[in-house]
Amino acid sequence: MHSSLPPIAARRFTLATDLDGTFLGGSDADRARLYGWIEANRASIGLIFVTGRDPAFILSMCREQGLPWPEYVVGDVGTTIAEVTANGIAPLPGLEAEIAAAWADSGPRVREALAGHPGLSLQPTPFRYRVSYDLDAQAFNPSAQAKVEALGLDWLVSDDRFFDVLPKGISKGPSIRRLVAHLGIPEDRVLCAGDTLNDLSMLASGLPAVAVGKSEPALTRALAGVRTVHHARAPGAAGILEAVAAFDLHALPNGA
Repeated sequence: MHSSLPPIAARRFTLATDLDGTFLGGSDADRARLYGWIEANRASIGLIFVTGRDPAFILSMCREQGLPWPEYVVGDVGTTIAEVTANGIAPLPGLEAEIAAAWADSGPRVREALAGHPGLSLQPTPFRYRVSYDLDAQAFNPSAQAKVEALGLDWLVSDDRFFDVLPKGISKGPSIRRLVAHLGIPEDRVLCAGDTLNDLSMLASGLPAVAVGKSEPALTRALAGVRTVHHARAPGAAGILEAVAAFDLHALPNGA
């Protein structure tokens, strides 16, 4: 989408951010300040979305809601690694090969094992390398976790609302590190941002990171003592700008 700009590895700073509650979080004014600052500095700021959302949702947000276009996407809780092009979001087969192999077309097995499980409602989106459920925390029976582990797969509960079944060893953290290495981005010029437990592996990956204000308490507890993480006071977009200043990654907009 930004073919005239320098390669992302040559830019001063790259933001690798979750969407819900993070890049999309905070006040209208805070989001406008963050988005406007990014757009005014595209030659020196790279943007990667690292989200549980699928590519169709990301495209709709950028096309219809005016969200800044990222150069790359780590979507579907780390099971999609893709480049954003003029034609849409194109998965990178070389980076996804390990994900596909670890998943081994497990969707039917997962859906059968968890059919009718208390507290889980299957999400209708046909994800490629994961199966996801809406979670009713009051009705949920944690035996679902053992069922998933028996299949040789990983599970993830986030925000007490979502239950994701993922390929073994695959999540946001390993996938963003794989993409950063592939692109040649210096690790000290990346900022990972998130707010729920599905961001834990990314925020604890060793890259500079921020847990924005109002993060899920379980995430904050899990990150206690991780020296590469800034715990922002401000929520959402303002928390991202707070961390950019704390790590001295880039000059900030006036008033930030």
